[in-house]
Amino acid sequence: MKKVFYIPLIIFTAMLMQTSCNSNTAESANALCKESNAPFGAPEFALYKTADFLPAFEQGIAKKKADIQKIIDNPEAPTYANTIDALELSGRLLDKVSCIFFTLNESDANDEMLQTENSISPKLTELNGYIFMNEKLFDRIRTLYDNRATLGLNEEQTIVLENYYKEFVRGGALLDAENKKKLLDIDTKLGLAAIEFGSNLLADSKAFQLIITDEKDLSGLPEGVRAAAREAAAEAKVEGWLFTLDKPSCIPFLQYADNRDLREKIYKAYYNRGDNDNKYNNKEIIRNILDLRLQKARLLGFDTYADFKMDVKMAKTPDAATELMNSIWEAAIKRASDEAKELQALIDSEKGGFKLAGWDWMYYTEKLRKAKYSLDENEIKPYFKLENVCNGAFDCATKLFGLGFAKRNDIPLYHDSVKVWEVLDENKNHLGIFYGDYFPRQSKRSGAWMTNFINQVNLGEYNRRPMIVNVCNFTPASGETPSLLNIDETLTLFHEFGHALHGLMTQTHYPSVSGTNVKHDFVELFSQIYEHWAMETEVLKSYAKHYKSGEAIPDELIEKIKKASHFNSGFETTELVAAALLDMRMHRLTNYDNFDCNEFEKELRAEIGFIPEIEYRYRTCNFSHVFNSGYAVGYYAYLWAEVLDADAFELFKERGIFDPATAKAFQHLLEMGGSEDPMVQYRKFRGADPNPQALLRRRGLID
Repeated sequence: MKKVFYIPLIIFTAMLMQTSCNSNTAESANALCKESNAPFGAPEFALYKTADFLPAFEQGIAKKKADIQKIIDNPEAPTYANTIDALELSGRLLDKVSCIFFTLNESDANDEMLQTENSISPKLTELNGYIFMNEKLFDRIRTLYDNRATLGLNEEQTIVLENYYKEFVRGGALLDAENKKKLLDIDTKLGLAAIEFGSNLLADSKAFQLIITDEKDLSGLPEGVRAAAREAAAEAKVEGWLFTLDKPSCIPFLQYADNRDLREKIYKAYYNRGDNDNKYNNKEIIRNILDLRLQKARLLGFDTYADFKMDVKMAKTPDAATELMNSIWEAAIKRASDEAKELQALIDSEKGGFKLAGWDWMYYTEKLRKAKYSLDENEIKPYFKLENVCNGAFDCATKLFGLGFAKRNDIPLYHDSVKVWEVLDENKNHLGIFYGDYFPRQSKRSGAWMTNFINQVNLGEYNRRPMIVNVCNFTPASGETPSLLNIDETLTLFHEFGHALHGLMTQTHYPSVSGTNVKHDFVELFSQIYEHWAMETEVLKSYAKHYKSGEAIPDELIEKIKKASHFNSGFETTELVAAALLDMRMHRLTNYDNFDCNEFEKELRAEIGFIPEIEYRYRTCNFSHVFNSGYAVGYYAYLWAEVLDADAFELFKERGIFDPATAKAFQHLLEMGGSEDPMVQYRKFRGADPNPQALLRRRGLID
């Protein structure tokens, strides 16, 4: 699944600057605290030890507190400069350590890092309380907020001030002492519970192994899939062929394996992650998280956690988000039901003698795709070599925005499979650094996301350009065969690179509104719209080249891809919408005393008419977006933003996909981050409100 990895804004709003440690800093933490000697101040990973992080965090927190106390103790009347600017520039060491640690903890973790996360989480929560429950600090912000119309602020400064005021109120600033203590306790417990959820999910996922020793059980699997499984077995020091729950391993198995019993085994293992009644079971953790979130919402004056979260989204209310989901659901479930009938007919024609089940869907979909469109994924993949797809994504950014990409071999890497580029703007000036981390490993969680090592800032004397990371889990090279992507993986690469562009191109002053620090249901516009270019004929011709011959993808294959582009759209839409509804409905409950997530899934399935042959994209026990990331009451955002991206790309199609004027207008949306009202600026770009019908057209659910 494509997603963005977020570091909590309320902790890390300031810029990432290199700072020197005091002379009494523990020697083990010095590498993290010293200024970097690498180009552009890039992290020097080889110098960091895992043991460095905890003392570096502790010093960073102490320095952050000292910076905050200096603001509080300032005897001068509050001004924007001595309060808001000072807040934005506080805690630079903590920002540095946090960005490095949390990025590595997601992409190259070890047991010691996980222990460090458990140790540091309560300290970061306590820091939040120290900041956001401080009455004197809030009084300074409230004074500025109450007088904001007289301060001569520009739009960015106004939004930053309003964000701080809201964040303080939502952080408990208006609560009495007793309730502040309760909120801090809740936040501490929530932080630890989220870590436990994620640790359980990772452990349960990595514990599963499907080891095949009889070659006949590989029937139907392409040679490349077999070779990768053989290499995985050798690496794990087991005999035969090894399949795991990493998507590059389990998805091809579900698509091609003739052995139905083994398909069922790996399918159930994937969807039951975190729900296996073992020591990694997440059910009670989920109930606890939901109950704590409700307590938090009630303390802050909201009826439900959904109401609390939606109060700062573009959609504003749970009803508005649900209305959008319901409007999509009707067309999607009808299409999915028709698709199920078509697959059942195929099973019957082969005298299968069984009813279509979830573990049959991908297998028979591939057969039907081939029968209807003469389209075989193994015919497509040779044209989508990873390096070529990267170049295609870069080339689109060059044509749209004039960007340049220069491979760098002098910037330190945290893993030898990571690649790094310097990004240049249209005037050949340094814009930022981009890291690409594309392959699965035991130390990396599943999925795909974007994050930063350094945040952009241009405030006073400080001017830093961002360092952005894309993390994915694509099929690695095997033997003499390079990494070859399928269509979904190709779209994932473009998607995450769209997020990267959002982070790289930002031109704000204040770090708290730079890059992807925007309203949650706005952020996916920039990733999802970029997917559109990936499958445009003109673009395909430029990058989709056979890895052996170098020949461009033929017109007839492009035509097949386009004809099949809406194939299986009912399945793809319902699994997404159902998961978004699951997220929203769970958080609209007002009591969790007897909550059972599995029963809740069944009840919702019956209520909305979700057919049994399709599973929620994520079941509750492995819904890491909701329970171990920033997407709680926010999974609908993919759909909300899809209305925007589908509507926006229709304008590009009308004027030309690389039309300079349209690209320039869209560039402003990328550059503004969260410094301007997103809907106001979108209307300026489009000349009208976004049209929800564009989403249905994009998915082929209406003409």
